[in-house]
Amino acid sequence: MTPPRARTWGRRGHTPVVRVRGRSWRRWSIAAMCCYKPGETSRLIYRPRRHRKHRGKGRDTFAWSDYRDLVVRAHIQLQAPIVLIWDNLNTHRAAGMREYAAAHDWLTIVQLPSYALDLNPVEGIWSLLRRGPLANTAFTDDEHLERTLRRGLRHIQLRPDLIDGCLTGTGLALTPLPTTTRRDQ
Repeated sequence: MTPPRARTWGRRGHTPVVRVRGRSWRRWSIAAMCCYKPGETSRLIYRPRRHRKHRGKGRDTFAWSDYRDLVVRAHIQLQAPIVLIWDNLNTHRAAGMREYAAAHDWLTIVQLPSYALDLNPVEGIWSLLRRGPLANTAFTDDEHLERTLRRGLRHIQLRPDLIDGCLTGTGLALTPLPTTTRRDQ
């Protein structure tokens, strides 16, 4: 519920002040995947989750099984094998996730080095959200935050050029598969 800070304008000599509610035990987590395939439109698949735990009880982040479910949903939507490039978040490296990937031939996981956040296109998505709809916003309640998040993510989903820009920002590029030619006999 604490808004990210961004720059703003104010009258000379008058520092703008935005009052927000104090920190609370409520928390939002979002997992997202930028999906790229040569010759097709880029896609963003995401899953937000509102955590309503009480202090000291339960988990307030995604578990490895939540990431697994997101990957399975992406596989169903894309109807294609998935090469997953992940940072070194501890739930990404969990034993259960490694076992799941080993048991399914349609899933390949590549771990980024811990110092290479700039190679992760999803970091560009978070940057777009923080600088866009979430910037300088004092959320009145959970629903206001949820609407703003979903609207911002939907805006990015509908703009494949933004998703492509996140890949371009990493310096990585898609390598098209070699085309095979058939000779007609």
